Amino acid sequence: MRLNPAAFLKPLLLAVLLSLSDGLAAASGPEQMERFIQDLDSLEARFEQSVIVPEQQVIRSEGVFYLKRPRMFRWDYSQPEQQQIIADGRQIWLYDPELEQVSVQSQSKALAGTPAMLLVSGEPVEKAFEVFDIGSRQEMVWVELVPRDQESQFTRILLAFADNELRRMEMADKFGQLTKFRFYDIRQNPKFDDWFFRFERPENVDVYNQ
Repeated sequence: MRLNPAAFLKPLLLAVLLSLSDGLAAASGPEQMERFIQDLDSLEARFEQSVIVPEQQVIRSEGVFYLKRPRMFRWDYSQPEQQQIIADGRQIWLYDPELEQVSVQSQSKALAGTPAMLLVSGEPVEKAFEVFDIGSRQEMVWVELVPRDQESQFTRILLAFADNELRRMEMADKFGQLTKFRFYDIRQNPKFDDWFFRFERPENVDVYNQ
C-alpha cells in the first residue's frame, strides 16, 4: 500500500495552523501591554485628542507625540492652537505661545498615577496600577488600569492594542472629565537625541513654577 503524501500532510498542516491561531488568540490585553512596554525604547505617533467635559462641548485637538526612555516625552499640539508639553527627565514644561508663558513643575510629582509615567518609567505596571483584562472590541484588545495612588487625579485608564501597537488611550478623572486619544502613523523605536526633549525658553516669555 502506497502512502499518499497529501493525505499525511493535510492534517499535519491543519494542526499547525490551529496551534498558531490558538497562540495568537491566547494573547490577552495585559500580555500585549507587557510585550509593548518591554519592546519600547522610543516612539513617535500622530494623535487626535478629545476631551469630554460633562454638560459642555467636546474639545478636540491634534498633534504629534514623541517619547524616549527613560523619562522623556514631548507633545506638540498643532490644532486648534499650538501648545507644547516637554518632559526632560526632571521637569515638565507647558508652553503656550499665544499667551507667551510657560509653566514648569517637578516631573516625578506631576506624573504620579498617570499613563505617561507608565510609558516612560519602565517600571512594572502592577507597581502603580491594578490591571484588568476587559476583552476585545473594535478589533483591539483592551486593558483597564486603576491607579493604586489614592491621590491620583485619574480614576481609571483604558489602553487598546493592535498589531503590537498602542492605538487608543482613555482617561477618566475625579472631576468626571474623559480624555480620549487615538494614535496613528506610529513609528516604534526611532532615534532621538536628548536635546530634542529640552525646552529652550524664547525671549519675552514668562515662567511660572507650580
